[in-house]
Amino acid sequence: MKTRKELSNWNFPKRMFKICTFLIFVLFLQLTYLAISPNIYGINMDKFAQSRNTVKTTLSAARGSIFDKDENVLALNVTSYTVIAYLSPKRTGSKKTPLHVVDKEKTAKELAPVLNMTEEAILKLLNKNVYQVELGPGGRGITELKKVEIENLKLPGIDFVESHKRYYPNGDFASYIIGYAKENDDSNAEITGELGIELKYNDILKGKDGYLEYQKDRFGYKIPDTKEIRVDAEDGKDVYLTIDSNIQRFVETAVKEASSESNPEWMVLAVMDAKTGDILGSASTPTFDPNKKNIVNYESPLVSFTYEPGSTMKTYSYMCAMEKGTYKGNATYDSSGIEFTDDIIRDWNKTGFGVISFDKGFEYSSNVGASYLAQRFIGKEDLRECLRSFGFGKITGVELPREQTGKVAFKYPIEIASASFGQGITSTAIQQLRALTIISNNGKMLTPHIVDKIVDRSTGEIIYQSKKIETKALVSTSTITKIKDLMYNVVNGTDPFTTGRAYKIDGYDIIGKTGTAQYVNARTGKYVAGSYIYAFSGMFPKDNPEIIVYSVLAKPATASNVSMQTAVQSVMNNIATYKNMFQKTQIDTDNHSISVSSYFNKNTDEVVQSLKSKNIKVITIGSGNKVIDQYPSRGSEITPHEVVILKTNGTDLKMQNVTGLSRTSVEAYLKLLGVSYQIDGYGYVTGQSILEGTTISSDSNITITLSQKYNLE
Repeated sequence: MKTRKELSNWNFPKRMFKICTFLIFVLFLQLTYLAISPNIYGINMDKFAQSRNTVKTTLSAARGSIFDKDENVLALNVTSYTVIAYLSPKRTGSKKTPLHVVDKEKTAKELAPVLNMTEEAILKLLNKNVYQVELGPGGRGITELKKVEIENLKLPGIDFVESHKRYYPNGDFASYIIGYAKENDDSNAEITGELGIELKYNDILKGKDGYLEYQKDRFGYKIPDTKEIRVDAEDGKDVYLTIDSNIQRFVETAVKEASSESNPEWMVLAVMDAKTGDILGSASTPTFDPNKKNIVNYESPLVSFTYEPGSTMKTYSYMCAMEKGTYKGNATYDSSGIEFTDDIIRDWNKTGFGVISFDKGFEYSSNVGASYLAQRFIGKEDLRECLRSFGFGKITGVELPREQTGKVAFKYPIEIASASFGQGITSTAIQQLRALTIISNNGKMLTPHIVDKIVDRSTGEIIYQSKKIETKALVSTSTITKIKDLMYNVVNGTDPFTTGRAYKIDGYDIIGKTGTAQYVNARTGKYVAGSYIYAFSGMFPKDNPEIIVYSVLAKPATASNVSMQTAVQSVMNNIATYKNMFQKTQIDTDNHSISVSSYFNKNTDEVVQSLKSKNIKVITIGSGNKVIDQYPSRGSEITPHEVVILKTNGTDLKMQNVTGLSRTSVEAYLKLLGVSYQIDGYGYVTGQSILEGTTISSDSNITITLSQKYNLE
């Protein structure tokens, strides 16, 4: 045992006291540092504290809509819903009201007809061992009306996820003009334009998101009397196009018919206002539905496809010679052929037309005549500069993305000769339209427009209005008069070799120029034997043109341009009727167009009686007393003897006789019928696999047979 003396010498307590005192001092210094210094270990503590307690919420801007010239909506944002099913009993817990799917068989049975899915498919989803499941594909992107219909079923465990998407009410209508916008799965994600106007004007359409920033407490509520920062969203602007939906429908229908008959690699048909440069309609094939995004080509045939334009270029070669003052229309040449070092250029009939004048050479579309023209009357440099002054080899500046320039380059005599009749050089359809305005606008070239105006939807202010833009006079009035006369003879001439007679319409003074070029394989750069590109450029009326029409048909499977001739003639005839042109020479007043009204929720019998009194053929789906859907849509212009399809609220669906309908009309009927179908052949309906009067169900599969040049009489 230690003595008192030994304990008095023990230093342990002293050491512990000193250590504790030192630690307390260190803690004091640390607390002082934390209290005084604004930055702790390089971190601003004030900002750090604020960020932990700050909520910043995005205030989303509404994307602007796209309209046609008559303010019919072509693209807009809509709210859609995805149907989900909660499967786990944990969601209900001890509550008396079930919050999960209890009776899976009943749920599948009642949802199947609403979602257009089979009971088996829905039941398979409901039997998954997960907390919740999405009922797709039928339950994705449903409308508000469909959501209400499902809510009325009062099925436990069925809920909805709200999202916003871009919607195009007319489907594949003007799809390469409008384009499409893409949205992500996140409903708050920005919708971004990917093609067409949606891409070109994305920044204007999307607007600018705002935000709300405030301080929250530990329960997530706003702390009273704290600073709130709010920056309101700026909604996107609305874009109005120059498209006339009635003319667009004429063009769409004609292109679909031509495509179904000749199955080309691609085709475009466009209509322009001859005095302003406004694009009134443009359709192409292949096309796509921006709602489905079933796109096979991401380039617009109107502005992004370059090709050898063929003999439509003779219009401009002849104008170049006229402007140079060297052209002599009555001068003659031997059209049997023209020799170059290693080549001979011959005419399309291989033998020529004997000794003819240059004026006749234009009417007959003589390649030999155009070659002599380039040699004798123009020259290499003058031809190049003249064609470039007419806009070839340069973009037009039309308000569409990814416009191409084409190529105007030639060096050797054979290349110069070929360029004079549109081979060896390339252009775009929009360049051809622009160049035609030189003729329609008395020598001054117009800039084409597809956007009419841009409007601030919140104020109604027009922030952009397109204006007529024209160059100085590029050619003289005498040149315009002469080329119009030559183009008139191409369409209205009576000689056996006149090339444009298929585009003539009695009573209409249409002028134009045809074109045929060998088809070039884009991968190899070589001509493909037996494959051609056909084109037509025209306008009317002759003396004071109001409408320009241009069309290209590339590599049709039928190796014929008959389908394009029919399409162009149909479009010109429908436009002339729609605009009440050529009043003195109208052949049949019964051909006047009729504007389709909205028949939604109207009495079926009254609508049918009214349409039939105007010689409109009517097909009804179901025997209900109210109309719930229709084709064509409101505002469409149709002529007598065309068809209107009415879907009623009746559930007893029976097959109708669709003999004689066009491909476009029968497809519209089958889609409204809601069945699977297959269409074989080209032209008009001559056969149907299910007889008239047969009851139709959602499981029915119908095969339609088409034949070319079906006789409607």
